[in-house]
Amino acid sequence: MLWNKKATAVLVIASTDVDKTGASYYGEQTLHYIATNGESAVVQLPKNGPIYDVVWNSSSTEFCAVYGFMPAKATIFNLKCDPVFDFGTGPRNAAYYSPHGHILVLAGFGNLRGQMEVWDVKNYKLISKPVASDSTYFAWCPDGEHILTATCAPRLRVNNGYKIWHYTGSILHKYDVPSNAELWQVSWQPFLDGTFPAKAITYQAVPSDVPNEEPKVATAYRPPALRNKPVTNSKLHEEELPQNMKPQPGNEKPLSKTALKNQRKHEAKKAAKQEARNDKSPDMAPTPAPQSTPRNTFSQSTSGDPEIDKKIKNLKKLEKIQKEKALLQELEDLELGI
Repeated sequence: MLWNKKATAVLVIASTDVDKTGASYYGEQTLHYIATNGESAVVQLPKNGPIYDVVWNSSSTEFCAVYGFMPAKATIFNLKCDPVFDFGTGPRNAAYYSPHGHILVLAGFGNLRGQMEVWDVKNYKLISKPVASDSTYFAWCPDGEHILTATCAPRLRVNNGYKIWHYTGSILHKYDVPSNAELWQVSWQPFLDGTFPAKAITYQAVPSDVPNEEPKVATAYRPPALRNKPVTNSKLHEEELPQNMKPQPGNEKPLSKTALKNQRKHEAKKAAKQEARNDKSPDMAPTPAPQSTPRNTFSQSTSGDPEIDKKIKNLKKLEKIQKEKALLQELEDLELGI
């Protein structure tokens, strides 16, 4: 259960050991939003797979979820649980908002290579893509400008040490623990909120005297027989690019598959109700009889035989009942089929 900073809403990650649909051997996970005013919703995650991380922005008005089978997706949602920005897919399993909430780091630690993406979440622009290999710890400095990554024991007992980064990707300080020692914990000195004012975001890497020795992301292996041939575009996983989900002025955003499905379902329900209302209105609400005609004779047959007229009247009633049942059945079929 993850509360936002203002304690106005909580995100609940629910999990089951068994996936009844048989889609996953490891069970399934769902993300739920519950607000203190009574509103609640299931957060629709458009990619199947585990939920790796969910974090609130310090503004308490949005949250980011990292989810789905690798390469994982990352999406920012607002308090209506509508997607605001989709970061596409990538090698990530964690997300970290800066203390001021204006920068977001998506990272792949643990069994991933330590690749990071630093995003300006006000303008949804990528700032830098540093790599912090073998990191077991990540923390933002209270000033919202510097980042700490560390390799600690007992998670990893070799290459222990820590690095201080600027969010633009520059390493400002590096410390390696001697080979006969271990690093157990690293922590920033705490400060009260508001001690450091938010600064304008820069995209140019700040200067540093510390060389960045992080290895570049390796390219895909190519067998000797293919090395002199053109590179094909075939990939094991289909990559999804980042996209802004907010409606732009004068340019409506394309709806996601889930949103489109919900919209069609809503429109079908509305159309079915309107059709049912139109079909029922002539039968259910009799037309007022002319003043010169007795009320009880406006719908009677002109056969002249009272017994025949009675049978005709009963048959018309039966027809109305059968038509209503058929409409209700059609409405139910439409709802189940969308």
